Amino acid sequence: MKDRIRKLQKLIKTENLDALLINELPQIRYLCGYSGSNALLIVLASDAYFLTDFRYKTQVVREVRGVRKILAERDLLSTLADTKKLTRKNLKVGYLDDYLTTRNLTMLKYQITTAIWVPTRGLVESLMVVKDKSEIENITAAAAISDTGFDRILQIIKPGVRENEVAAELEYQMKMLGSEKPAFDTIVASGHRSAMPHGIASKKKVRKGDFVTLDFGAIVNGYASDITRTIVVGKATARQKRIYNLVKRAQRAGIRKARGGLAAAALDKHVRDIIKRGGYGKNFGHGLGHGLGLLVHDFPRLSPLSDETLAAGNVVTIEPGIYIEGWGGVRIEDDVVITKTGCHVLTKADKSLIEL
Repeated sequence: MKDRIRKLQKLIKTENLDALLINELPQIRYLCGYSGSNALLIVLASDAYFLTDFRYKTQVVREVRGVRKILAERDLLSTLADTKKLTRKNLKVGYLDDYLTTRNLTMLKYQITTAIWVPTRGLVESLMVVKDKSEIENITAAAAISDTGFDRILQIIKPGVRENEVAAELEYQMKMLGSEKPAFDTIVASGHRSAMPHGIASKKKVRKGDFVTLDFGAIVNGYASDITRTIVVGKATARQKRIYNLVKRAQRAGIRKARGGLAAAALDKHVRDIIKRGGYGKNFGHGLGHGLGLLVHDFPRLSPLSDETLAAGNVVTIEPGIYIEGWGGVRIEDDVVITKTGCHVLTKADKSLIEL
């Protein structure tokens, strides 16, 4: 944790700041290990202060490393104003423009009148984008839970079961396997609903002949997995096989192409062009994937609009899809670790067209 704080302190100096106030919980967890739900972190050029309240006293002792710890007796922003190192005149303090509310910024300016408050973006994120060994181990463990959860859930998917029943059982199985909680709202979308990329599980009953798309993830030590598999209940039609195999071919091509130094937009184009040539370019309307870590949707973003370049240590999803309104859809998604020469696939669940 101290190494992460030191790297951030170098960035703070580079940005001509004296300090950075962090109120976004995943960033705080990344920097000092805290997994609770109320905290502030102020990082100065040669020091760092972590603030929370009495409810987390024991948790702080167990988790928080590399910073000075303050248990607030009142609200955190007011306690922050008592920190002597912040009262120096004309101290340039950065804040997270994407996460600090206007109301809280107004309070800070009122309570710490001597500081110059500077909006910042992407400082901590630039550190989080490349994962270290321990982070990759956590994501790998979460991926293994997802894989096993998928294998187990196949036993209950049959005509008449409701999507939300499948989702509940899948989340239960992952919890029993060691997941802290679902990484996000589990998607179980069957039949015509499988054409909805984010078709959160509904009360709809699965029917014979349906595609069923399952998009789900586990959490281990705060780190997420994110996997999608699409299956058929019953015997697949020729059209279902054709579309499924096209998505599968495109997804595999993306995995073969991915490597450090490749533009994220170029990887997206490589996969998207395969689907276009197959005649379904207009039916693939989202980006190819996204970074993964403490945030389910992290950087880099794999899309036609991305200006990012993949780097060794990135963990990203590769998830092309084809969605045909009123009929159904297919998405296949894996989590991969980018290396200098390729990528390593973390999610191992079967990608053949499963017919239940």
